[in-house]
Amino acid sequence: MTTSTEIATLGGGCFWCTEAVYQQIHGIVKVESGYSGGVVHNPTYEQICTGTTGHAEVVRLTYNPAVISYRELLEIFFTIHDPTTLNRQGNDVGTQYRSVIFFHNAEQETLARQIVKEMAMVWDDTIVTEISMAPMFYLAEEYHQNYFRQHPQQGYCSFVVAPKVAKARKMFVGKLIG
Repeated sequence: MTTSTEIATLGGGCFWCTEAVYQQIHGIVKVESGYSGGVVHNPTYEQICTGTTGHAEVVRLTYNPAVISYRELLEIFFTIHDPTTLNRQGNDVGTQYRSVIFFHNAEQETLARQIVKEMAMVWDDTIVTEISMAPMFYLAEEYHQNYFRQHPQQGYCSFVVAPKVAKARKMFVGKLIG
């Protein structure tokens, strides 16, 4: 089995939700919450929450493609968030919560565009997921890393993150760690 890794950068609303799901998937080596796609260098959470920096809350996934493919990562992505709501996921509203795939190479771009076309057959509404070349990634503050694992009883985690994690556990049982 290869030990080489690749990177995927995805934004599907609040990074706490996305991070919590991907941390449970076999083949994911590291999940980092952060910000990408904006104009401010090294933004803070407070800055991106204003919606004026252009950044999206994203996760940067380091994964082993011999264990999980980029296609599978995207299939999970389109299952755990609503790609048809522009700049919104549930009650989280703003450009920082947009649905976005930041590709790292031509192969990822091609596959992302192909999967969006395939997913258009699944969703009733138009998919609004942005597909763009991966810009600079800024690691979010330490207190955002592993948030769900550290605060499972926190209100947002209990009512928003936990159901997404449960859905993923049910749908991707064969892909889960241990």
